[in-house]
Amino acid sequence: MLMQIRKRDGRIVEFNEEKIATAIYKAAMAVGGHNYQTAKELSRDVIEYIVNTFPRNDLPDVETIQDGVEKVLIEKGHAKTAKSYILYRAARTRTRESQTRLMKTYHGITYEEAEENNLMRENANVDGNTAMGAMLKYGSEGAKEFYHLHVLNADHSKAHQDGKIHIHDMDFLTLTMTCCQIDIVKLFKNGFSTGHGYLREPQDISSYAALAAIAIQSNQNDMHGGQSIPNFDYGLAKGVEKSYIKLYKSNLCKALEFLLEVPFDKAKEVVEECTKVAIHKTGINPQLEMKSEYILVELELIKEKLEAYNQEELVVKAQKFASKHAAREVDERTFQAMEGFIHNLNTMHVRHVG
Repeated sequence: MLMQIRKRDGRIVEFNEEKIATAIYKAAMAVGGHNYQTAKELSRDVIEYIVNTFPRNDLPDVETIQDGVEKVLIEKGHAKTAKSYILYRAARTRTRESQTRLMKTYHGITYEEAEENNLMRENANVDGNTAMGAMLKYGSEGAKEFYHLHVLNADHSKAHQDGKIHIHDMDFLTLTMTCCQIDIVKLFKNGFSTGHGYLREPQDISSYAALAAIAIQSNQNDMHGGQSIPNFDYGLAKGVEKSYIKLYKSNLCKALEFLLEVPFDKAKEVVEECTKVAIHKTGINPQLEMKSEYILVELELIKEKLEAYNQEELVVKAQKFASKHAAREVDERTFQAMEGFIHNLNTMHVRHVG
């Protein structure tokens, strides 16, 4: 009579015939069987086989018992049940091996320094010696094991583990898209949503730079891999243009107020109307290199609006003043905006780059 067996971890436990019968019955059910009594009879045949073939002075282990189950099922004509049992046994073996491998990995993350553990240095963007870096690795390695067991094709999984192929960023396999080049021109047009709120289209180089940082941060938190803005210069040039137009109109107001002694509110009203009409007529905006066509149309409109037909020289002087100071101010504002952008990139809080 079989009384004890040796577990995989070396422990000696009482033998339980019911476990063999249950395992056989579950394998039979997987292929359409429903007779538990047959499973009980087969379990007794397994015990008889083990007792008759295994040395009496030694204890059989779990693997020996399972080998016996397979042999008895095949010899007794239960080929389908035997196949089902073999597949189940193989799946359980893979699960155990995975758990053992994962626990060894976790042990290394927990007790070894990054200098001693290649896994901790796998991603240069993650400091494995920090608390959150280690926590990230726990989750990352657990996710990889899940994908190996339940998502990947078995051949692909084995090829990756054998080093024949490398599945990059496997820990994010089913979670998000990877890497993104953000079209900042398209994104900013008419505004965009981060998922937490809607942002209007920016109207100044400072807000362009701030929203560019927000776009990268938001994308970083929703995806893995790297993010970039390939058309950064072109995209933010629109912000410089908008800022220049604002500054040009502001300085033109000041110049008209000072040179022609026009009340500021009146000057502001005239400048807004005249620049709008000039842009509409010429299709040209005020810009760093002012176009003569625009300057002449704007000049005539201001003279007419202020009835300053005999003060053309002063109006031209006001235009030159506005152009000169707007160029200097937009340069300063753009520099400050880029300083702020770099500061935001260096201090923003996002998940690791991947």
